[in-house]
Amino acid sequence: MENTMSDDFHELASKWGVSVDASRTHWDAYVWDNTLPWSKEAKPEIRVKHLSRMKEAGHDVLSLTLGGDRTSLSQAIHKIAVERNYFQSHDEDFVLVESVADIKRAKQENKLAIVFHFQGTNPIESNVQMVEVYYRLGIRHMLMAYNLRNPIGDGCKERMDSGLSHLGISLVQEMNRVGMVVDCSHTGYNTTMDVMDVSTAPVVFSHSNPKALNDHPRNILDDQIKKCAGTGGVVGVNGVGLFLGKNDSSTENQIRHVDYLVQMIGADHVGFGNDHVYAPEETSPSAWNPPAPGDVPWSEISYTQPEQMPKFTEGLLKKGYSDSDVSNILGGNWLRIAGQVWK
Repeated sequence: MENTMSDDFHELASKWGVSVDASRTHWDAYVWDNTLPWSKEAKPEIRVKHLSRMKEAGHDVLSLTLGGDRTSLSQAIHKIAVERNYFQSHDEDFVLVESVADIKRAKQENKLAIVFHFQGTNPIESNVQMVEVYYRLGIRHMLMAYNLRNPIGDGCKERMDSGLSHLGISLVQEMNRVGMVVDCSHTGYNTTMDVMDVSTAPVVFSHSNPKALNDHPRNILDDQIKKCAGTGGVVGVNGVGLFLGKNDSSTENQIRHVDYLVQMIGADHVGFGNDHVYAPEETSPSAWNPPAPGDVPWSEISYTQPEQMPKFTEGLLKKGYSDSDVSNILGGNWLRIAGQVWK
């Protein structure tokens, strides 16, 4: 992966198609995408190409999905072993993150910092003692339920929403103890509200958009957003067109969601979790079941592209956001959460 570290912001501005001021702000920030589904089906060359695209667009930190509510414990351990081996054996380009210090070192060395997460709690197989094991293996955040019901609680597309189970309460408490960030994306309303009542650490929605701007079951209500901020947490704006509205993943549409959140909860509680499926032709659509009314066919879903990230920087600056606010939204807020929660 090419090392492009340079003081020539004019060159970066030309490369990214933004102003010199935007290129400087973007380069200086910790650009952190907190949700990158990491497909086991995609060919290795496609995965490598996508990581290169992310780096070329100025990303510093990527959180990769290594499992979820359709992943068994044994499958999760195998996946983690494979991915840890890959990134550790390519340490000329990547830093496999264990601490905030690793992220800062990766930035200094112009390498991609790699974080892991689960989209669902099935990999623990109802054993909360697995939280510490997974944390030691690099899992840094885990969402509670992926769309449907599991032993922890209900997903956002479940017919009923009974809230957090007794096992779920124990899980949240153990995640707090260990230092794993509690994530409420994809999770049912009552379950998320219970989680935020129970957790003593900041809670995040890693990749969720405001329902007030687009009434989709994957999006979240204003009171969820405000309660998340009240825990000290962060809402990551999702780049999937279906969730942004009208299957439109344009920079302008995503900034509309960012701005809505900032006006409600402040720039210190907003980030990005773009959820970019980089190989949709090789990824099973069953992962998104059940479909919601109005969802388009899998092959027609629009996604924010990595190359749009510098343009988000420029768009926010043009709206009058300060450099510090833009930097926090790009990734500084995720860095703060890591510093507060990880142990």
